[in-house]
Order: sequence, then C-alpha cells, then structure tokens
Amino acid sequence: MAKISVNICGLEFPNPVMPAAGPGSKDGAMCQAAVQGGAGGLVTKTISVNPAEVPRPCMAQVKGGFLNTELWSELPKEQWLAKEYKLAKETGVPVIVGLGYTAEQISELARLVKPYADALELSTHYVGTDPAPMINALKAAKAEVDVPVFLKMSPHTDIQQIAKAAEEAGADGLVMINSFGPCMGIDVDTGLPLMGSKTGYGWLSGAAIRPLAVRCIYDVAQVVKIPIFGVGGVTSGRDVAEMFMAGASAVQVCTEGILKGPKVYGKIAKELNDFLDSHGYTDVAQIKGLTIKKMAERAFRAESIAPEVNQDACSKCGICETSCVYSAITREEQLKIDPEKCFGCGLCVTRCPKSALRL
Repeated sequence: MAKISVNICGLEFPNPVMPAAGPGSKDGAMCQAAVQGGAGGLVTKTISVNPAEVPRPCMAQVKGGFLNTELWSELPKEQWLAKEYKLAKETGVPVIVGLGYTAEQISELARLVKPYADALELSTHYVGTDPAPMINALKAAKAEVDVPVFLKMSPHTDIQQIAKAAEEAGADGLVMINSFGPCMGIDVDTGLPLMGSKTGYGWLSGAAIRPLAVRCIYDVAQVVKIPIFGVGGVTSGRDVAEMFMAGASAVQVCTEGILKGPKVYGKIAKELNDFLDSHGYTDVAQIKGLTIKKMAERAFRAESIAPEVNQDACSKCGICETSCVYSAITREEQLKIDPEKCFGCGLCVTRCPKSALRL
C-alpha cells in the first residue's frame, strides 16, 4: 500500500485526513470518535473567550452543498480546559487547537491551551483586503506559544498577497478555505430562510465550494513555502488527491463528517490509498503540487480534440449523449464520437460514471 502518512512542522500524522474545526470536533467525545473513525489528526472546534450563542436553526442541506450559521464553540473555555482537551489528547494523534477571533482574545486563550496544543489554528473570519487583523492575531499567538501556528483563511480575492503577508509574519502553515458567504436559502413551504440568523443569511460549505477551495490552494501554493491544509468540500479520496495536486499537504473535512458520521475520515483515507495504488504512486508526497508542475508544461490550445473511448468500460448508459449539445455522440453497437461535430468541451468526460472517456 502507498504511504499516506505526512509530517507537517514536525507533527506526524498517520494519514492526512482530519476533522475541520466544527461540529465534527465539537467536544472531546466527538474528537475521540473521529480518531476511532480513522482521522489522522484533530482540529478542535474553535473556542473564544466566551461561548457562542448560535442562532437556530443553524444547519441545512441544500442542493450541491450545505448552509450553516455555525459560530465558535457553544461550550465555555473552562469546560474545554477541564475536560474536552484532555479527551482529545488521549487519542494520541496531533491535536491542533482552534482559537478565535481578535488578537486580544487569542493572546488570552493561547496561554490557557498551551498544555494541550500540539499546534494552534487561528480563525478570524476576516474577509477584507487588509491583512492586518489576521497578522495581529498571528503575532499575538506566536508571542504566547512555541508550537506551530496555522492561520485559517477565507476565500479572499487577493489571497496570494494575504498568504505571503502571513508567511512573512511567521505563520507556520495556512488553512484554506473557510465557508463562503454570506449566502441564503429559503424554505419555500414556509417562506422563511433556512437559517435562524437575524438576517437569514448563512455560509456555504460542502462539495459546492470545493472548486473554489482548490483554486485558492493552487494559487497560494505557488507563492508560499509553508504547508497548506486544504478545506472545503472533501467527500472522497479522489478529492484529497485533487487538493494535494493543487499543493495541499493535508486536508480537513467538515460537512461530510456531519452528514456521514465520524467513520467517514477512515473511509476517505482508504480511498486515497486505493487511488494512489491504482495509479502507481507509492507515497502521497508524489502527487503534492503535481498540477502546478504540469501546468508549467502545458501549452494552451483552442482546437477541438475529441475524447478517446474505452469501449470495454463504456456501459452505453446515454448520459454523455443526452448532454452533448453538439450532437456529436451516438450509441449504436459502440459509443461513437464524431470528431467533425465534437467541440472538445470535455463535459462528457466529467459526466461519465464509468470513466470510459478521456481527453
């Protein structure tokens, strides 16, 4: 089997899949369940000086994704210090303690969690263009602890500049991305928003934001040398591989852990192993940043090239034919693609459930 253990800032993770700071690590018991379910590390739910007053309802599945108004931990910091962190430490995997939000709050909290933290993850939920609030929070944490400090980032428009500023300020790693928003969903049977927040707004997570997360990782991995934890829509081992190819060193899982339970972390790790084995890789490190390397070699093309068809794999289900707006695909005794009609758009390749088409 391929090697999927990773070392990040001196921390040894048996596999690179772990819960993100959220409901999947909301207390010590959930942290223990995550590791029993196969997680290679832990990121505890973010705490702040005071417990959060979470508006209800605060979670909803929507088509293609997930809406939430989750805040930081609803448990007081005193409970985390007296009980929850101890349970998390008993698992034996690296424990990354989530803290938020202002520099003053993080300075106070970092001192308190030092006995339990193998690393810190700082969340500011800042979405502006001036990196100062994040940098100030980072410096406040670094002044209090001697463990790695990772900075969680939202999908900023100028994410490369902000990431470089974080690296220069001493961040040991980056975590990207936070949920995207604000967004809104409405229950059309009642006319009320799905979320219980004062505005009715929530934040989008789950599979819908994975392309955004992958793009952010890909952009930042080209301009920083510190490791990146990929977050946003990981549902399978192939998703982990995608984030690694974009430049990630590990991944965090939130929505899928909520929807499928704590066994999903081990399932995803196994799928990553299976993917690597099936493609001839012996170590997950071999695919890290692969897309960055390949893009440096790829030439732009505008001409149409029809996909190749693996007739043995094709089930002639008709999905590709139905969605071909160029009427280039027909099913007779075998699947045929007319190279004169084919636009080379690639949609059929991504829709094929049997991976029988390839560009």
